[in-house]
Parts: sequence; structure tokens; C-alpha cells
Amino acid sequence: MEKVELQSIVGGALQEKFDRAFERVVENLSDANTKWKEKRKITITIGFSQNELRNDVAVDVSVVEKLAPQSPLETRFAIGKNLKTGEMYAEEYGMQVRGQMSLDDYTPEQEAGGKVADTDTGEVIEDNVMDFRKINNS
Repeated sequence: MEKVELQSIVGGALQEKFDRAFERVVENLSDANTKWKEKRKITITIGFSQNELRNDVAVDVSVVEKLAPQSPLETRFAIGKNLKTGEMYAEEYGMQVRGQMSLDDYTPEQEAGGKVADTDTGEVIEDNVMDFRKINNS
């Protein structure tokens, strides 16, 4: 019996379907929003149905990939009642306590009391102060 080349079945369509499935699996493997440990699979199914005379066979070919599902997202909401208005509120805060400032919110352009602060030392830089250390002794 002659060997059957898988890339020639259905005029090469099986190879094309496999290539697309493989591409989707690789994309899913590299997607940071999926669980890394989840197994991915490609299943090629070839089904055979013959006639009563056993001289003709219908062949069904399918390629199915099993991908890892998207990981669920999580957040936090602070809920409470505004004591001034009496209205209930729900406010998302994620990884940070409600009302607390994050260090990520700080930018070098941050000002202190209307004056610019040196980002290295934290000192407030005054416009009218002369730094004698920087004056050239000439």
C-alpha cells in the first residue's frame, strides 16, 4: 500500500487548516492574558464512511484547536455612604486603598507649595537663592 502524505489530503487543505490552528495555538501561548500552565491541543480527526459495496469511502477531515481561556480580571470596589448627601457610592480602587495617593502618581514636575522641588534631594528650589558653589571663582 502506498503511503498517504498528510499535506496532500483534500488538495492540501488539511495542511492549511493545521497551519492556521498552529498559528492560533502559538498566539494563545504568547498571550499574557491566558494561564501559562493550561495545555493547548490540536486535534486532527479523519473519519471514514464506506458504502455497502465497500468500494467507495467518504472521508471527513477536521482540525480543532483547544486554546487556554482568557484569564479573569479582578478589581476592588470601596462602597459606602456619603455622610453629607446620604447617597451610596461604589468606587473602584484596584490595588490601592481608597483616597490614598500612589507613588506612581508622582511626577518630576510635582510642585511643593507653589515652588518646584528638586527630584533628587526633595529640597524646594527657590528662585531668589544663589548657589555660591556653582559660581566660577574667576
